[in-house]
Amino acid sequence: MNENKIKVGITQGDINGIGYEIIFKALSDSRLLESFTSVIYGSSKVAAYHRKALNIANFSLNNIRTAEEAHPKRVNVINCLGDEVRVELGKSTTIAGEAAFKALELAVADIKRGAIDVLVTAPINKKNIQSDKFNFPGHTEYLAQQAESDEVLMLMVSDDLKVGVVSGHVPLKEITQSITVDNIVDKLRILDSTLRVDFTISKPRIAVLGLNPHAGDQGVLGEEEENIIIPAINKAKEEGIMALGPYAADGLFGSSQLKNFDAILAMYHDQGLAPFKTLVFTNGVNYTAGLPFIRTSPDHGTAYDIAGLNKADKDSFLNAIYLAVDAYKNRKENQNLAKNPLKSFDKKDLDYKE
Repeated sequence: MNENKIKVGITQGDINGIGYEIIFKALSDSRLLESFTSVIYGSSKVAAYHRKALNIANFSLNNIRTAEEAHPKRVNVINCLGDEVRVELGKSTTIAGEAAFKALELAVADIKRGAIDVLVTAPINKKNIQSDKFNFPGHTEYLAQQAESDEVLMLMVSDDLKVGVVSGHVPLKEITQSITVDNIVDKLRILDSTLRVDFTISKPRIAVLGLNPHAGDQGVLGEEEENIIIPAINKAKEEGIMALGPYAADGLFGSSQLKNFDAILAMYHDQGLAPFKTLVFTNGVNYTAGLPFIRTSPDHGTAYDIAGLNKADKDSFLNAIYLAVDAYKNRKENQNLAKNPLKSFDKKDLDYKE
């Protein structure tokens, strides 16, 4: 057995949604298991229910008690739930919320102790998962608290487009409270570092969006650009971050200028995610930047309306796995280079790579 393979922890998400379907479809190609070891945090009983509902015959799971027992050439599952768990496809239930949290809780505990290397989360229902242990707007905020990370960044990723947001899961009426110079600069720092370390972009160019229509039109349509966003961009530039803008969101996303930037920092959730999902369709990945470990997820929800109908698209979830593995390798390589700078010497150009 190859003990050095990257160990990918996968949480089941909401058991009444499409989580298991996209997991099955993503891991159905046995060739993938040559690249990493998979550990599903969920339930063999729930998995069997979904296999039957989806009429999937040739997909077996290896039951294990701990991540250390994972077989590198099998799809492993750690049972986080009791036999009393009940699946009700397409419905939001209390049991489903409890089941999603139990899987997430154990997976996070394992990645914090190093039992798994990366975390890929299937979609949860942000309402039914709420409890005295989970009182957060979503995965991102919970993971930040568990990792004791002061600042994290929700970053949507595809091959050609990366979009982060200053204000994430926040009600629209409260967004302006989050748009401060310090918050914008904090997000730019995280984004710049992530692009360099996890995506190996040596000199990232970041486009910063305005908050108001037309980026405020020099104060005619709002003062946030002049008073907050431009000062934040200037402060980031002083720190060596190549931040440019502010740009009007509609103009930038609808233009050829996109190719000139490595990432975009939007001011709020829908300003960034709505055009991202329109342009990227089913291939996007949600990446949580700023954590001490790698976490990804698909860019869609539980899709109750098609649960159990064998209609779910696996591409976003599969890309989430690929990105987690690649980012982990990139981060490790950067850590190794930091310890031994001579490794970055390139004899071809007789120079040191940054």
